[in-house]
Amino acid sequence: MQGKTPTYDEALSLFKEFNQSESLLKHAYSVEGVMRYMARQAGEDEEKWGIVGLVHDLDYERFPDQHCKKSREILEERGWPEEYIRAVVSHGWGLVSDVEPQSNMEKTLYAVDELTGLITAAALVRPSKSVSDMEAKSVMKKWKDKSFAAGVNRSVIEKGAEMLGVEMRTLVADAIMGMREVADKIGL
Repeated sequence: MQGKTPTYDEALSLFKEFNQSESLLKHAYSVEGVMRYMARQAGEDEEKWGIVGLVHDLDYERFPDQHCKKSREILEERGWPEEYIRAVVSHGWGLVSDVEPQSNMEKTLYAVDELTGLITAAALVRPSKSVSDMEAKSVMKKWKDKSFAAGVNRSVIEKGAEMLGVEMRTLVADAIMGMREVADKIGL
């Protein structure tokens, strides 16, 4: 593993250098929160998973047509470890990247990236506009309505759950728990 392990502050600063969008920052915090929660559940490195979740869309705002490819360049230039770079690039597998998720961290990022968007949309139509009182069954109900949050790629989420060997409802419940931990940062 080459490269210097980035600190959280370095990762956040880098993300903000390339992204000004408040909604993209909230998405980054959502994915980070879920990644940290899932890392703890799996007995993995929470800080590493959180940082990867935070920067996964590093290039999206400035280079949407080169999503994931530009992230690799930026992170390599900054001397990030290949393990982090590969995870970031693999979340776009089959869409904008040919790097297939292999590690547990990569598969988790792949599975939860789109899912956080669906959960956010489901939370915003609740009376509380919050994830604090949300249960997996209400998200699963919205899941079936293909017109709800139509931009969310449900097949990616399903493929991610399959890669992880978990039921959709379990993945959704875990993602909600992770998002609850960052609810103040994401406004939910």
